[in-house]
Amino acid sequence: MFSRYPGVFVAFNQDSLMRSKYTSLQITLHWLVFFLVVMAYAAMELRGLVPRPLGRLFIWTHFSCGIAILVLMVTRLLVRMKYPAPPIVPKPRAMYIGLSHLVHLVIYLMFIGLPLLGIVAKYYGGSDWYAFGIRMPVAAEPDEDSEMQLRAIHAFIANLSYFVIGLHAAAALVHHYFWKDNTLLRMMPGKRD
Repeated sequence: MFSRYPGVFVAFNQDSLMRSKYTSLQITLHWLVFFLVVMAYAAMELRGLVPRPLGRLFIWTHFSCGIAILVLMVTRLLVRMKYPAPPIVPKPRAMYIGLSHLVHLVIYLMFIGLPLLGIVAKYYGGSDWYAFGIRMPVAAEPDEDSEMQLRAIHAFIANLSYFVIGLHAAAALVHHYFWKDNTLLRMMPGKRD
């Protein structure tokens, strides 16, 4: 679309205008990943509280959610490269922006790395495993040492992620309620400003 200013034509499109919120796709992906993370963690934490056959369903749910999280996080990363974050208004101090970038990097690494570690650990385990009701590939010759090491790293990062997720959520609330900027509102569903 073109607009005419005195003697000058200026090209612009909707994407080039300053946004106050993330795109609808980014918001949808964010909250879908959040939901899947809650499901994946709940499935592992609650599996011991149910009878064994039902516990297996919880484990399969964990695997399916993990693979879906991997796909969605890679998609989020690609979308983020195309659509950068809208500005925080009023702009926080540089130190807080740097910490925010660090926490977001850790979140991306965790939720791409965790499913990859889980998939490779299950592969080396050599036992049948299922995600989305589909039998997943396994190594012809299991490697129990590699499986156990990968599972230990997976569990450590998963436990660490409780802290990182809590830090992320707490920071969003501090931005909203104490600093009164638009950080939280940028990721909330609904109409744009």
